[in-house]
Amino acid sequence: MNILILSASTGGGHMRASKAIEGYMTQKNKDINVKIVDSLLYISPILNKTVTSGYVYLATKTPRLYGKLYDLTNKDHKLANFVTRLNNIFANKLLPLIDDFKPDVIITTHPFPTEMVSRLKSKREINIPLICIMTDYAPHKAWINDKVDAYIVANDDMVAKMASEGVDARCIYPYGIPVDEVFFEEKEKQLVIEELGLNKNLPTILMMAGSFGVSNVFEVYENIIDIDLDFQIILVTGRNQKLYKHFEEVIGNSPKKTKLIYFTDEINKFMQASDIIITKPGGLTVTEALACNIPMAVFDAIPGQEEENAEFLLKHNMAVRIKDGNSCREAIVELLKDGEKLEDMKEACKSFDKNDSTKNIFLLINELIENNTKNWSINRFSKIAIN
Repeated sequence: MNILILSASTGGGHMRASKAIEGYMTQKNKDINVKIVDSLLYISPILNKTVTSGYVYLATKTPRLYGKLYDLTNKDHKLANFVTRLNNIFANKLLPLIDDFKPDVIITTHPFPTEMVSRLKSKREINIPLICIMTDYAPHKAWINDKVDAYIVANDDMVAKMASEGVDARCIYPYGIPVDEVFFEEKEKQLVIEELGLNKNLPTILMMAGSFGVSNVFEVYENIIDIDLDFQIILVTGRNQKLYKHFEEVIGNSPKKTKLIYFTDEINKFMQASDIIITKPGGLTVTEALACNIPMAVFDAIPGQEEENAEFLLKHNMAVRIKDGNSCREAIVELLKDGEKLEDMKEACKSFDKNDSTKNIFLLINELIENNTKNWSINRFSKIAIN
């Protein structure tokens, strides 16, 4: 079986979801060939740099403008139509890759390749099952295309929303966003804390700046370190060397023990050691935290998908929102003092159980391939009979 996963590097989550699927599939069956391709980079390095750099700039420097563009592309607006035309133009660039790899199924974890592959299916250039994995907690029009055979979505709320907008509910599967199996491992918390060199007798707060690093995390840090309660901090800066070096200079004088981490591939350990996570509400980060049953205090949500992710968490009592340093201080004090509230939030996280996501996706892949093979055989037999 050949599985082609098409993604893009606008944020770290799309690729992390792709790698989670790859990890499960190759472990499940050694005969499965999985190929992950950054679709924009494959089509054109210049296109990739333009889109990814533009995304980072808009999301970090002009978030309000990003939110406006997000809203406009979620409507029948000329900007959305322009993006569609661009994807249609670039769609054929994927044909050599598809012809060479000969996938039995195509999985997309980003809206752009989803639209491109859907276009190829509409033109009958290919006849391959297409699974779209949506990596946030609310739908957006950019993901929706007629030729998608199955949508994997984060939660049940999305099914009703998408169905109300004309998507066949039978094609929507609320399996959850796939994350690496390590996040679901039940480890003895005290052992993880000791492995990380932390104090097992203190509550632990994990602060995450996001995959690109967000400097506003420093303001949040300054406002919680002088809280008159005992706790320790793990601080992950992301790929922001300037922010990392800045924290290196200040944590030595911090009244709270702080473990400083640059970008890491072992974030599961830090989550599993923590009682609360202060983070931006990116789709994959949220899913990983929920897999570890850790309540969140979400900050700096980008208008658009991150804001919608935050709203979902708040609605289901899995997070609190912090708007600035002062509100963060108040929220952390309340959670540390009110053990019952924190425990209720942990239980809400536990009830959102999506630990079978990759397994269910694997079963769905097999079902779609089998159905596609049957349909191909029936169509071929019909043509022979007619002739």
